[in-house]
Amino acid sequence: MSLVEKVKSWFAPVQPLAPQMVHYQTPPDAEQQYRLHLRMERDGRGLLIINAATVLHLNQTAAEYARSLIQGGNPDDVAQEMARRYRVGRAQARADYERLREHVLTLATTVDLDPVTFLDLERVEPFSAHTSAPYRVDLALTYRMDEVGAQDPEARRRVERELTLAEWQQALRLLWDAGVPHVCFTGGEPTVRDDLADLVRAGEALGMVTGVLTNGQRLRDRAMLDALLAAGLDHLQITLVSHQAEAHDAVIGRRGAWEATAAGLRNALDADVYVVAHVVVGPANADHVVDTVAYLAGLGVPAVALSSPLHAVSAAQREHLQGALSAAQEAVPAHHMALVWDLAAPYSYVNPIEIEADLAARQVIRQHLYVEPDGDVLPAQGYNVVLGNLLRDPWEAIWDHPERQKLAE
Repeated sequence: MSLVEKVKSWFAPVQPLAPQMVHYQTPPDAEQQYRLHLRMERDGRGLLIINAATVLHLNQTAAEYARSLIQGGNPDDVAQEMARRYRVGRAQARADYERLREHVLTLATTVDLDPVTFLDLERVEPFSAHTSAPYRVDLALTYRMDEVGAQDPEARRRVERELTLAEWQQALRLLWDAGVPHVCFTGGEPTVRDDLADLVRAGEALGMVTGVLTNGQRLRDRAMLDALLAAGLDHLQITLVSHQAEAHDAVIGRRGAWEATAAGLRNALDADVYVVAHVVVGPANADHVVDTVAYLAGLGVPAVALSSPLHAVSAAQREHLQGALSAAQEAVPAHHMALVWDLAAPYSYVNPIEIEADLAARQVIRQHLYVEPDGDVLPAQGYNVVLGNLLRDPWEAIWDHPERQKLAE
């Protein structure tokens, strides 16, 4: 190598590491439980997802430190390697690694800590970044609502079949390989699938965070709940319209629905799983939704998700629902419960997260996808634009589909 080439090599950009997904979960007996997922992008940047909730966009150097943290790198060894790659002092490299480790572990083990004020780092605003894969994908396993075959009235009618267990397992592998760290099984009603626990187990075996969005009625059967827990389920979201049985049953359209859901919710709260109660604020419950929040607090529910069909009502009703939604939003933290916006529903027009995030409704879908029972992929539930089929089309063709890009702009 000539002297000129050698000098150029000193200042050449450091080549990024190969794209990959790495993850870590604390052992079952650890005092503080947390999960870390890091997706290394092709350009060297990293997407670090902490407890499937806090998302940090890392530059190339920070991403490599985070990878070493997740892989259990010894500080001295990490410092030596980073000093070699980036031509910095070993002491500085070790100090940077220790600082990132302290920040990440604090975020992972502290409830409701604002990463912006704590980290004092630049942060990409929620849903604004263009990435190689979404943070989460919602999997509609079925559009059946119960064992007798009643169909979800919001479902697209063109879906004629459900993927088999083997096909859904293949779909999970494809999503993991694409860099998706988190899936939610939904429907319809996902618990009518007898293989739901098998699908949770398949996702957990890959390293995914898994959740189930359900009406909770079949969770009255403790054996079903125990099977989901044994499979490794991370979180449950149970929809409760109202604390008033009559109001709940009227919306669901079946007498006794409230009693079944309430029993399933109580079982879930007694189990070792994170539970979110989902309240859809509509005309039937808007006047007493604050009382419903208080009821959930009394049960010991740790978190509440809110949504509302604001697009489907008149202007006068919309104003009323927005007021009720705001009141519920204030009531949740007042009862010392967490307010969850990003699990409220498979991303669709019913999800008002743009109110909280101050984003246009369509921009919210930028980091999510919705898969129908036959494997067709939509930008979100309610957006009837088929981007492709997860089992038939290349991932890049789905994620980079012009129609999805247009919607996310």
